[in-house]
Amino acid sequence: MLVHVLRSHLESEAGTGPGWLAGLADPAVAAALACVHRDPAHPWTVAELARAGSVSRTVLATRFKKVVGQAPHEYLTAWRIELAAKQLRKGEGTVASIAQAVGYSSDSALSTAFKRVMGTSPRHYREHPESADMAQIC
Repeated sequence: MLVHVLRSHLESEAGTGPGWLAGLADPAVAAALACVHRDPAHPWTVAELARAGSVSRTVLATRFKKVVGQAPHEYLTAWRIELAAKQLRKGEGTVASIAQAVGYSSDSALSTAFKRVMGTSPRHYREHPESADMAQIC
């Protein structure tokens, strides 16, 4: 039943907008998304993701951007930050351990990316997650 609902949604006008769900309808993009979600800490390159989808780097980058609405590395960054934010909200680990778990070489590297995406530092987000959530909505 779920598969039929998803197929119907993807085939409808509502499902034609960019996003990860639309990416699942494209085999090459779906393969890249599976890689990123399976191992977000891996230092993915577009070439590796393209190989997973059996297409060239250019083809993957173009299709990914068109279908998902972001370049592969932008999506990877957003996914890593989402995972880090979830761990911060749960109070799991230090910023350094979270950084390593989601693919950043240091807490400083995570902090830079986190602040760019979320508008606040990981430490501030951990203490006040509602402030970053509201900034993203506005």
